[in-house]
Amino acid sequence: MVNNPYLWTIYTSFQERQTAIIHGNTARLAKQHGDATLAQICGTIAVDEKRHESAYTKMAGKLFELDPNGMLIALAYMMKRRIEMPSHLIYDGCDDHLYKHLTQVVTRTGVFNLSEHKAMLEHLVSKWKVEKLTGLSSEGREAQDYACGLVQRIKRLEEIALSKATKEAPTVSFSWIFNRKA
Repeated sequence: MVNNPYLWTIYTSFQERQTAIIHGNTARLAKQHGDATLAQICGTIAVDEKRHESAYTKMAGKLFELDPNGMLIALAYMMKRRIEMPSHLIYDGCDDHLYKHLTQVVTRTGVFNLSEHKAMLEHLVSKWKVEKLTGLSSEGREAQDYACGLVQRIKRLEEIALSKATKEAPTVSFSWIFNRKA
């Protein structure tokens, strides 16, 4: 499955949408905090990422039409493996857990969290008409059930995460912003 070419269309559809959301939300926060330049930069990136998302989502949609079994199996596989953003490799030479720390800040500030992830999954499952696909093999139906049931599982995780979020999360220093805490 690792070399399945369908995986990249699933990955890029999610990755580009998530990147667009993150940059769009960062632009909004930058504007709220008075940084018009950062808001403009992040807004421009968000628009560009939306164009990429549109292309990859359309490609994946066509593949769902041509080979629903193969794409459903690829979708379930990617959801089980979890789609990691390229930034999971980020390293500043100081913090061995930088990605984890950055993710905590991104979640805490509302740039991207489980709610955004759930909405993203709902959007793509709807766009690709995953629930309506028919004529599937048993493996395809199993993958369909998994993908369609994932939103409900994420809703439960979101409730747990929200109850934990009420606790004060520790702040973290980032080297690239002169060790300011976020």
